[in-house]
Amino acid sequence: MSLIHGLHFHNLRGDLLGGVTAAVVALPLALAFGVSSGAGAIAGLYGAIFVGLFAALFGGTPSQVSGPTGPMTVVMSSVFTQFVALDPQSGPLFAFTVVMLGGLLQMLFGLLKLGRYVTLVPFPVISGFMSGIGIIIILLQLGPMFGFPSSASAAEALRQIPHYLAAADPAALLLGSITLAIVLFCPKKLARIIPPTLLALIIGTLVYQLFHGHTDLAVIGHIPTGIPQLQIPRFSMEILSDMLFAAMMLAVLGSIDSLLTSLVADNMTKTQHDSDRELIGQGIGNMVAGLFGGLPGAGATMRTVVNIKAGGMTPIAGCFHAFVLICVVLGAAPLAETIPHAVLAGILIKVGLDIIDWRFLARLPRAPLFVACLMVLVLVLTVMVDLVTAVFAGVFIANVVTVKRLADNQLDSIRLIDSVAGDDEGLSKRERKLLAETRGRVLLYQFDGPVSYAAAKGLAAKLQGRNPHDALLLDFSRVPLIDVSTALAIEDMIIDAQQLGRDVHIIGLNPIVKDILSRLKILGLIPQSSCHETRSQALASAYAMVFSDEINSGSG
Repeated sequence: MSLIHGLHFHNLRGDLLGGVTAAVVALPLALAFGVSSGAGAIAGLYGAIFVGLFAALFGGTPSQVSGPTGPMTVVMSSVFTQFVALDPQSGPLFAFTVVMLGGLLQMLFGLLKLGRYVTLVPFPVISGFMSGIGIIIILLQLGPMFGFPSSASAAEALRQIPHYLAAADPAALLLGSITLAIVLFCPKKLARIIPPTLLALIIGTLVYQLFHGHTDLAVIGHIPTGIPQLQIPRFSMEILSDMLFAAMMLAVLGSIDSLLTSLVADNMTKTQHDSDRELIGQGIGNMVAGLFGGLPGAGATMRTVVNIKAGGMTPIAGCFHAFVLICVVLGAAPLAETIPHAVLAGILIKVGLDIIDWRFLARLPRAPLFVACLMVLVLVLTVMVDLVTAVFAGVFIANVVTVKRLADNQLDSIRLIDSVAGDDEGLSKRERKLLAETRGRVLLYQFDGPVSYAAAKGLAAKLQGRNPHDALLLDFSRVPLIDVSTALAIEDMIIDAQQLGRDVHIIGLNPIVKDILSRLKILGLIPQSSCHETRSQALASAYAMVFSDEINSGSG
């Protein structure tokens, strides 16, 4: 395995062009995300540089360009506000320590090979989650758009809307509206020459400069230049649990965000990314970003798509994108100091609109009720509670329903073989004859495929409602495996039958199933003579037991 995944120099011109184009797109977004997070515009640039560079070098998606994204900025804004409120002096250090911890957790996810599982989050959960993030971004930018400071949370922004409307600053609203109109309605021909976000940033700032003497709006302000200072990690036992929770939130969100973008890149380039390697690369990038006071980042869909369309195919593009931004920080940062917050708000509102899953929302009325309700629930929890609660609640509910449906399907596949009713397909003539002669006093159930705990419990409930019988035969010859929970449900089934005076016979255990039942001492509940290799042996044994009991009771 090479140190840099997908690195080659056969596409150097395309990679350099892709890197420059991605950097041009990334610049206004990095500034906007930095201001929106509360950490400052330079934090957005540092995040774009370090996450972009190290995720490209050590990640598993060659054409991906990484940096601060809308979802990650929403979380970072909450983290920064929380810790600065607790300790104004040390709060920023705590916040950047959380970024480092989040990166460390992402690396751990990759080393534990959890990448393949991250993208298994159900689609309604992803859709509701991303749409919720889009709404949060829009709500948080309403303040700057109307000439006020950004709200601390989406809920607060909702409460402030009447105040924003009643006391709006006309200059800020006009400037934000111009910016938003440019990014929304920029002609495609012009967009191919200059990215709409950069065009909006330039025009919005120039308009502000023309009328600077007549209005006084909030601007980015001083942006440090030169090499960033190290942010020494700082911990406090009093808030350690809060820090770990926030780090987990960043790690999970960054992993989902990055791997979803990796799938987009795969689709465009007809290649296959390495999920676990991508998580390691993203983790390294976020650790370094936190160490230098940068925002956390992830694979950025817009920048990745722009890079690929411009010809970028290898990690060289992501690295060159970072190099271009380094040049901006070292020499051109002062040019961005007069960019108004209202202009950045217009750009970020467009980002929020892009993140909302409009395609699925349009299909929501035609979607199954459960899917629609799950999507809306996750969306509301994302906006009104927090992102981790929304994802965990959505995944939990989706998995419970999925397990229930699988259990129902498995229960339907557990077949009662009944020769009287004519449902005896697959039996030999001898087996059919033996089962028919028991006249319903022997029940033969055949399992087909893996058996879940819920399916086994469902069968136990079915048995309680069956007509009286003397023997229960459980055919496991088509069962490849069971888990501990299923084994314990089988134990309950055996005990219930024995308490009612019924013989239990088990058929066709393979070594895996037999090992689990033996380890848990479940096979010890029945005589060894009641464990059979074939159905014929089991039917003959059950027949003999049932009718020997009848003969014995008759002679008595």
